[in-house]
Amino acid sequence: MMTQPDANPDSDLQHELRLARKFSLAEVIGREGSDFMKGESPIPPLMQAITQINLFIDQHLDDSIGALQAVLQAWVKAQDAQVSRYMDRPLAALQKILQDILSTPETLYEVVRQADVRWGQIFGERPHFQQPGQAAHPDDKYTHESVRVTLKVLLEAVESDLRREAEEREQGEQKQRNKGVEGQKSEGAGKQRGNRVRFWFQRG
Repeated sequence: MMTQPDANPDSDLQHELRLARKFSLAEVIGREGSDFMKGESPIPPLMQAITQINLFIDQHLDDSIGALQAVLQAWVKAQDAQVSRYMDRPLAALQKILQDILSTPETLYEVVRQADVRWGQIFGERPHFQQPGQAAHPDDKYTHESVRVTLKVLLEAVESDLRREAEEREQGEQKQRNKGVEGQKSEGAGKQRGNRVRFWFQRG
């Protein structure tokens, strides 16, 4: 299994996220895409998708310390191939990433390990690393079980948002279909009126 890169401890964006500051999507895109922007050049669609995912994580992940949040956001950035498959629905990419983490114990353990490392960097203390099959240290802030539960709650929020998006998309498509039907009815009524007018002119 390939090890995902640890979160960058020097990131200004992650530092402010740890302080629980909420960014607008435009501001986060501006910060995350600064290395890509030259003059008036648009931000690459992949960066926009990753930024949208990480903004959702910022707003919905229950992580007051911020270590797990920083790790998960770095994890998403490393999954650009996965995200690129869902460019039109970034949250579907996050859903798949979370499902993969939760369904593979070794991957979950690696996320927890990186969160422990990040915690140690934040507080300047030696982290407690839980080993598979062993009980967690009483002072361990990120255990296998606590992270699993936290990510599961985040996954539920993602799936709820995806259901809402699907409902809104279906409603929009239904409105378009209704407009098409109404247009056909209006066109048919116009033709009938035209036929009646021609009929009376012919009789005259």
